[in-house]
Amino acid sequence: MEFRASGDGFSIWHGGQCLLSHGAGAPCATIGRGEARFDMHRGNFDIHDTVLSRTPLPHATVRDGQVELRAQPGGPVRLVLHVELDGPRASVAFAAVDPLDNRLWLQLPADPEAAVWGCGEQMSYLDLRGRRFPLWTSEPGVGRDKSTAITQQADAAGRAGGDYHTTNYPQPTFLTARRVAVHLQTTAYSVFDFSAPDHHLLEAWAIPERLELTAAPSLLALVEALSLRFGRPSPLPDWVLDGAILGFKDGANSFARLDAVTASGARVAGLWCEDWCGVRQTGFGRRLFWDWRWSRERYPGLPSRIAGLRARGIRFLGYVNPYLCSDGSLFPEAEAAGFLARDAAGGTYLVDFGEFLCGVIDLTRPDACTWFAERVIGREMLGLGLSGWMADFGEYLPTDARLASGVEAALLHNAWPVLWAAVNADAIMRAGQGGEALFFMRAGFTGVQRHCPLLWAGDQCVDFSRHDGLQTAICAALSAGLLGNAFHHSDIGGYTSLFGLVRTPELLMRWAEMAAFTPVMRSHEGNRPEDNLQIDGDPAVLAHFARMTRVHAHLAPYLRMLVAEAASRGLPVQRPLFLHFEADRATHAIQDAYLYGPDLLVAPVHRAGATHWRVYLPAGVDWMHLWSGASHPGGAHATVPAPLGQPPVFHRAGSAFRPLFEAAALLD
Repeated sequence: MEFRASGDGFSIWHGGQCLLSHGAGAPCATIGRGEARFDMHRGNFDIHDTVLSRTPLPHATVRDGQVELRAQPGGPVRLVLHVELDGPRASVAFAAVDPLDNRLWLQLPADPEAAVWGCGEQMSYLDLRGRRFPLWTSEPGVGRDKSTAITQQADAAGRAGGDYHTTNYPQPTFLTARRVAVHLQTTAYSVFDFSAPDHHLLEAWAIPERLELTAAPSLLALVEALSLRFGRPSPLPDWVLDGAILGFKDGANSFARLDAVTASGARVAGLWCEDWCGVRQTGFGRRLFWDWRWSRERYPGLPSRIAGLRARGIRFLGYVNPYLCSDGSLFPEAEAAGFLARDAAGGTYLVDFGEFLCGVIDLTRPDACTWFAERVIGREMLGLGLSGWMADFGEYLPTDARLASGVEAALLHNAWPVLWAAVNADAIMRAGQGGEALFFMRAGFTGVQRHCPLLWAGDQCVDFSRHDGLQTAICAALSAGLLGNAFHHSDIGGYTSLFGLVRTPELLMRWAEMAAFTPVMRSHEGNRPEDNLQIDGDPAVLAHFARMTRVHAHLAPYLRMLVAEAASRGLPVQRPLFLHFEADRATHAIQDAYLYGPDLLVAPVHRAGATHWRVYLPAGVDWMHLWSGASHPGGAHATVPAPLGQPPVFHRAGSAFRPLFEAAALLD
């Protein structure tokens, strides 16, 4: 990185590319003041800002890497920048002179031809150019497309429709095809606007700590560098590679259903019962009872059941989130100890989660975190014999809550999933089960990579829709993977079933095909199990699912190599095509196909009724169709048959794993 000072400004360069530029005629920074309003309704937010002032800072004084910015020549300093260079990295720290200034806009030069990726887990668009992305952890919403009937119905019913940018896991970080990454270190609400061809505009609703610029000789090396910055994952437990995790929430009947699935020839690594803690019925559907203790009524004799499963090589998994229902047994214990967030009047803050109220564990209190890690996860879950769990939510911190740290909840809202992930990771370490127990999350923000070993794509609709169906799980994995989240998966069959939308056998089978080529293969019954087809509810679906589990388990030697590579280099298991073929510009916008490691290309069928599928194969190598063995040249599209049971999958010609891949195609 190179810092250049001029008469009226400065710039930062790398390899002939200008990354940040400031001059009197084109200032890079605008400072201001604003008053925000956050209106939360069950994890969905209406957000408004009243901008009280917005002042460009065109006049710069540069001294030894420190820059003072003013609105007028000789006027008061409004913003101080401290620039540090370290090889391929640059850091620009910010300090506002007036503490009332709480808005900052930064303008960065952009290459009109270069794609942009990142901003956390984005489900609608992999290439972000041409669009504006608010970065705020929330429920993604139902449908996520304002032009569709289901989104409009969800908005009308509960302001829950979402949009293309709403996500459980935002992050103020992006990469460009010019092999540069940009990160804004802030937890505040921010907006990254990529709509202009010649510049990017970054907006933060607090003065950020710093802007980080990182360059690398290749996109692959850039992803490795970012994984070092945000934290590399621990390897997945080996047991999770041996088959699928079956998601049943059917009380004691879940065990009989497990036996029926294994009798079909399915390879099963785990039984995941969200309802281990009990259930309640709501208008949304069957919900869990948020008191994180074993429900003896719903699962009698569970400890011995868990021991019996483990003897068969099958683990038992459950569910937890950082809230306690007010009518549960743990709530008064936490409230008496002062472990719950407070409201403005000093009482316990209660959040409406849809027909029941919950307290919020104050994750800024170390003793509250220790209590939850040891008392709840350690004793009630790991002590019972659980080997894993869904660590749900994390997006629901109300912005008007009062926290023990004294930090505004609006500034901690985005960081809340990271604090929640740390509690779960700490619980595993305290119990001495590192490398054995596994949790997975949907929510995240900068730094979650250090704690959360596995993401899942959240609550897709049970359909093939463009912005909330099967294909969004692909885009989610690819975008999050670029920022150091190496392991990703999704609910087989989707989750959200509302307004008459239900699963079809075809959807379940296509989703299972995709899941067979992800690090973890896990089913879910969805929010309305009785209304929707389950994997064991149709003989053809079950036979198809069983075969896909055998394919997944068969590929375990290849997946183990990818898991080790993720731990040592930070590379995601599911990778955008451009990560290995960046010179092939045709790969830069592809978001419905992915590389499964360096040697497999997977293009899941995401349209109902399709019998053939057109796939772009990157240039530079020949590709072998997994099921037919036919060879196809790279740098062109190939159209292949795609009957159920034969998803479009190709392997590199000459791969050392070719015998393993070819044997997978022969599995019955």
